[in-house]
Amino acid sequence: MTQRQSRQRQSEADALGPWFHNLHLPDGTQTAPDHPLGDFPRVKWQHLVAVIPADLRGWRALDIGCNAGFYTFELAKRGAQVVAIDVDQHYLDQAQWAARQYNLEQQIEFRRWQIYDLARTDEQFDLILFMGVFYHLRYPLLGLDLVAQRLRRMLVFQSLMIKGHAPYTATDGLGIQDDREVMNDPGWPKLAFIEHTFANDPTNWWVPNTAGAEALLRSAGLRVEQNLGYEMLICAPDPDNRSCVTTWNRAELLAATGRPWQV
Repeated sequence: MTQRQSRQRQSEADALGPWFHNLHLPDGTQTAPDHPLGDFPRVKWQHLVAVIPADLRGWRALDIGCNAGFYTFELAKRGAQVVAIDVDQHYLDQAQWAARQYNLEQQIEFRRWQIYDLARTDEQFDLILFMGVFYHLRYPLLGLDLVAQRLRRMLVFQSLMIKGHAPYTATDGLGIQDDREVMNDPGWPKLAFIEHTFANDPTNWWVPNTAGAEALLRSAGLRVEQNLGYEMLICAPDPDNRSCVTTWNRAELLAATGRPWQV
């Protein structure tokens, strides 16, 4: 690539700014080299490199809240066919432009979708990245249930979390009259609700503690296989612990997503 072409690429990248993902483009151009979180999200990806299979050929992947596409591109480079969704057209414009720079357009389908749009498809995915989105959802368990119903093999779940307390596990069989005080235990599974803003962001609604995140995942029919730290959990479908939305509570999920539920 000539210096003129490189300057043209940098000019195009600047015109698409601001960038939240610092992408390292093939010619060495970086889209957000002065990111306040460092080389983000590459620093977070480093914790996943050894966990995500190196060869994803034959896998269908879903990247929820793809932003400018960093994770999408890493999966596509490993051979996956990726559906990448985001609600923000600005980020999708960045990601589509970057896909052309990486020559990965044939492996990626970008969609301007909410997570709840998963209710409108029966598509299945071998690998789902659900990172940095859960705590932004007004209806978090609905979103998680929909994700779990689309998963074949592996889920990477990442969220802001409250840490530091051993999980309280004796949560079954309590009575309504006298047993509520145990819920004040710091390790009881919890979702802290943010009424106004957190980190100057009005879309931050929830922060689970670690016990709460793992309990929610189990409730959605998933098995937590690894806690990587860094607020990241690796999960798989658990056929021995199916979610109630696939059995006795199926009607509620159908009604919540505008689908016929009455027999």
